Amino acid sequence: MATEIKEARTTAEAKKRRWEHETLAKAIERTPERKSSFEGVSLVPVERLYTEADTEGIEVGFPGEYPYKRGIHPTGYRGKLWTMRQFAGFSSPEETNRRFKYLMSQGQTGLSVAYDLPALMGLDADSPLSEGEVGKCGVAVSSLADFEVLFDGIPLEDVTVSQTINAPAPIFLAMYLVVAEKQKADFKKISGTLQNDILKEYIAQKEWIYPIKPAMKLVIDTFEYCSKNVPKYNPISVSGYHIREAGATALQELAFTLRDGVEYVQYGVDRGLDVDEFVPRISFFFNAHNDFFEEIAKYRAARVVWAKTMKERFGAKNPRTMQLRFHTQTAGVSLTVQQPLNNIARVAIQALAGVLGGTQSLHTDSYDEALALPTDEAALIALRTQQIIAEETGVVNTVDPLGGSYYLESLTEKMIEGCFDYFEKIDGFGGMVEAVEAGFPQREIQESAYQYQKAVERGEQSIVGVNKYVMEDEPTKVDILQIDETVRDHQLLRLEHVKSIRDNGAVENSLERLKKAAENNENTMPAIIDAVAAYATVEEICVALRDVYGIYEEPAF
Repeated sequence: MATEIKEARTTAEAKKRRWEHETLAKAIERTPERKSSFEGVSLVPVERLYTEADTEGIEVGFPGEYPYKRGIHPTGYRGKLWTMRQFAGFSSPEETNRRFKYLMSQGQTGLSVAYDLPALMGLDADSPLSEGEVGKCGVAVSSLADFEVLFDGIPLEDVTVSQTINAPAPIFLAMYLVVAEKQKADFKKISGTLQNDILKEYIAQKEWIYPIKPAMKLVIDTFEYCSKNVPKYNPISVSGYHIREAGATALQELAFTLRDGVEYVQYGVDRGLDVDEFVPRISFFFNAHNDFFEEIAKYRAARVVWAKTMKERFGAKNPRTMQLRFHTQTAGVSLTVQQPLNNIARVAIQALAGVLGGTQSLHTDSYDEALALPTDEAALIALRTQQIIAEETGVVNTVDPLGGSYYLESLTEKMIEGCFDYFEKIDGFGGMVEAVEAGFPQREIQESAYQYQKAVERGEQSIVGVNKYVMEDEPTKVDILQIDETVRDHQLLRLEHVKSIRDNGAVENSLERLKKAAENNENTMPAIIDAVAAYATVEEICVALRDVYGIYEEPAF
């Protein structure tokens, strides 16, 4: 077989050389190429032509079969479309609840909650550190009372909900479960996703509270609790999105995200959890950037790397353990303030890459997000973009329609190889936690971001409306969503009311039980649920854990 492959490659290369001599050389003599070299968004050189010589020995495979390069479902989207899960959250819980119901009425099939910066940092609306930020970049939530309003009239047993929250993630999972219980929902039927990816915070997004290892312990607490009590719930969405937004290349996003996932699996195994029981509930979250084919290759490579790693490194036997499932969001970092309506085209192309890459759910950014949180109109256009791809383009009619493309298969294979190379480097540190503590992924991303910015400044990477086709007088003025300080006033009134009517003795007792659970290295979820149910606030619970675990201060790298 090896001899046959070698002979075939030699023949293919000979054919390519003939074409270059007889056809290409004459064409270039008449009309030289526009540039001496071509690179995509990740600044990786792209060859002029890809042929069978670039794909010899590469197995294309079939969808629904290991290692799942062509998708985890044999029928692709012919059986079921991806979940259209638009990210929403702004102002007060009342306003976001209205936005949820509006999007659902327009055909959205899953909810995704954006929380404001104080919530992400484990702060209440009345904290001095929250001033100027309440309800600005997401919905404000300080206690169970806010959460009850947020999901009023939304049956959690029937609707899947994704929550973008990390350092305080166990608290928001607890709120979700307490509200579901009040709705008399069956915990065996509840499905949804908690982002809960603390490693990417230390790598890219920088919204942390506790030191890395206690924070990892809290993540595994949610794994263990959900495995036993909420078996259809995904307790983590390992996120490459924010890694990419920080300036990583597509390969770095792929490698660091999957290696984060491996770290969570290892910590779960060390806790005594069964790989084939808890890993199927781990999901992933990737970016969809502008380099169309590179993005599709990234998603296909991700499935292969995950399948092989789960089988070969962890001895997985359950096919679902090896099947990587992921959500995709179009690239916020690619959106421009200049000529913002151009963002509609960018988002459509990026979303199409996610679909052709086989995503299980998708968020399309609104064209005005470089300016402010989305207006209703912009959010609707973003949703309609997905619906047009699903209903009008025909790309859902066949599985992995670009499979077998010389260029795409070559790109996919390079992604797989590059990902495993990064795995080897990270393993050399002792694991991802140790690599993060040493600043390895942070430095890699910083360098890539720097090189891309320099390429933009030199004009080697074009951004329409920014460094090419610039217009002095923009033709369209965009109305933006304004969030004023009355939101904070509203939230402070509810928080003050909650504190005045709750049983403060029960709150204090629940927080003491939580501290003891943390000190004794017990699973903290039951105590967090009790504290949430007593209407302890987000900040009160975070402070209780902070008293035990301490806080994280990033060293200089």
